[in-house]
Amino acid sequence: MEVAAVHRLDDLLCKQFRRTNISRRKLLIRLLGLILLISGCIQSRTTSPTLKGKSRHLESLRFHAGLSLQKHCAGVNCLALLKSSSPGGSEYLFTGSRDGTLKRWALAEDGATCCATFESHVDWVNDAVLTGNNTLVSCSSDTTVKVWNGLSEGSCTRTLGQHSDYVTCLASAEKNSNVVASAGLGGEVYIWDLEGALSPTSKSSDATAENCSNGVSGAGTSVSITSVHPNSSSNTISLHTKSQGYIPVSAKGHKESVYALAMNDSGSLLVSGGTEKVVRVWDPRTGSKTMKLKGHTDNIRALLLDSTGRFCLSGSSDSMIRLWDLGQQRCVHSYAVHTDSVWALASTPTFSHVYSGGRDLSLYLTDLATRESVLLCTKDHPILQLALHGDSMWVATTDSSVHKWPAEVHNPHKVFERGGSFLAGNLSFSRARVSIEGSTPVPIFKEPSFSIYGTPGIVQHEILNNRRHVLTKDTADTVKLWEVTRGTVTQNYGEVSFDKKKEELFEMVSIPAWFTVDTRLGCLSVHLDNPQCFSAEMYSADLNIPGKTEDDKVNLARETLKGLLVHWLIERRQKFGSQSSIIGEVPSGKDVSTRILTTSRVEVEGNTDNDSAVFHPFEFSSASPPSIMTEGSQSGSWRKKITDLDGTEDEKDMPWWVIDCVMNNRLPPRENTKCSFYLHPCEGSTVQILTQGKLSAPRILRIHKILLPNFGLKRKESELCLLKSKELQKVS
Repeated sequence: MEVAAVHRLDDLLCKQFRRTNISRRKLLIRLLGLILLISGCIQSRTTSPTLKGKSRHLESLRFHAGLSLQKHCAGVNCLALLKSSSPGGSEYLFTGSRDGTLKRWALAEDGATCCATFESHVDWVNDAVLTGNNTLVSCSSDTTVKVWNGLSEGSCTRTLGQHSDYVTCLASAEKNSNVVASAGLGGEVYIWDLEGALSPTSKSSDATAENCSNGVSGAGTSVSITSVHPNSSSNTISLHTKSQGYIPVSAKGHKESVYALAMNDSGSLLVSGGTEKVVRVWDPRTGSKTMKLKGHTDNIRALLLDSTGRFCLSGSSDSMIRLWDLGQQRCVHSYAVHTDSVWALASTPTFSHVYSGGRDLSLYLTDLATRESVLLCTKDHPILQLALHGDSMWVATTDSSVHKWPAEVHNPHKVFERGGSFLAGNLSFSRARVSIEGSTPVPIFKEPSFSIYGTPGIVQHEILNNRRHVLTKDTADTVKLWEVTRGTVTQNYGEVSFDKKKEELFEMVSIPAWFTVDTRLGCLSVHLDNPQCFSAEMYSADLNIPGKTEDDKVNLARETLKGLLVHWLIERRQKFGSQSSIIGEVPSGKDVSTRILTTSRVEVEGNTDNDSAVFHPFEFSSASPPSIMTEGSQSGSWRKKITDLDGTEDEKDMPWWVIDCVMNNRLPPRENTKCSFYLHPCEGSTVQILTQGKLSAPRILRIHKILLPNFGLKRKESELCLLKSKELQKVS
């Protein structure tokens, strides 16, 4: 076969030679380069996914401190209301937050109670919808769509991972409980049949991480990604396996990000919009595009369809609201109500009036027929989503609290009777001009009728020199000091200057950076990356650990991991015994040799039996437990409270080095166990300079005594700068 290919290439070269003046030698060089390029691409395509998967899976673990069990700590992106089908029945409000969680609130006349937290997403929850049979569907910036039992204690029944980028929006059909659409920044629009996507699947032992991460099997067949072992605990790890029986409908056409979706009640019509500034209309049954509507001059951020699918409302970053007649395929009205981006829309049941909110902090009610508009209320934060509830309106903003405002949903004319209305223009600059001229309307309502309060989110942080404490500042300007190894606040300084407090807490110590921190989710997220996290040690005496000699060194990451996973370790030993293996299933092929080579080079520190206790400086609270976020060899990223771990999680769920460290007290090898340093006399001292100025020592060296040579000098002159502290730590 290779000989035939060579002859064929030679023929092509001869033809090219006859057509052009290029020499055969140059053509051969070009062809050789092309062959090498193609072969390199083929090799890269066949090998890089595996390498990428392995490097991604096992090298990181995060834990979130400061999460409240009863409140959100970041902006609320979405709302979903579950109304009771019988008079006097319970009603629930679902909220999805930028802290990565969803919460279910039981609503009563005198308040709201958080009765469940849905925790599995590892990034912002961007949207959530309710479908039949109390099914909750959510999407996230972690690129997944998750399906939950809405009335459970928080159990995720399935994870769908077809998207390649942040999933920003969802849409569902009120009269067709099986249909849900999702879209995101990757430009993909998928229509899911939940009954097909949620069909039972068997656990596949050979499922690979590469297949699960992007929803494509090794043969190139598109598959859905699903979780496979829900349990009775409040949250479940969403292990991903391949399901060959279901492929979602794909609506192809968007070349850029999608920010908004809407679907009519029967599920026969789907509209989408995003950064392309057009409204696209689809048939969700086939994924075919039926029309494209142009008119907006900026990103489309909100969409709304009437129950029949005849009319569509769109809100845009150009500050305009447009009403489209899909039968005529044109814009029939435009409303210049807002002075900035429109991010949220909701309509009365008859689709005669529209409520709108956005970046200008204002909530308006507009009559679509008469163009009369009135300002209902103003907020302190941009409005992200609206949800109608009886004659009231739930409003979600970039703040962690949710407020309920009067809205007269069933009789909106009552609001206009109070006065203060204005006629909405049809050009965006007309509303801006009115605002500049000082005729800004006065809000009808001054205070919400009810509020569900969140906690202030962390917006600023600084890791202190001792590498055990982090200084933070939240949205209420409160400055706090956190102890990372316990995940708790040790000092609340109140509303003080963050920079001044940082200067006050500065210490002349140098400890290797063994963790990093981010506050994207509104809480303190601590990242432990292998092997860098094992680089810091302290003496037990400095940590005030009783029962250990003062010269015993304590690895900070190792003890922190033991404190985080102590509940998991107890549960595992109760289920499998103290000699249980850390390996869930023996890998095959190259993985076996890789694992044997790796474990043969690890270090064993201390005695496994005697050193399994959790020391006080590393004890995490069980009343307010942190959540861990990681992934294993056969799972996607997952998140769970440390007290919800049931001991069945193994190497397929968590990085092997984490389990090996906690169960077997072993650490990865250290490349350099010693460091070099120099000793110099103080400035102005007459002490002799050491002949051998460069010295070496372990990373951490305790100084018991200092012998000062008797050169007839004053004590102050003979002090050495580098030995002024009790201990000498790495100085580079």
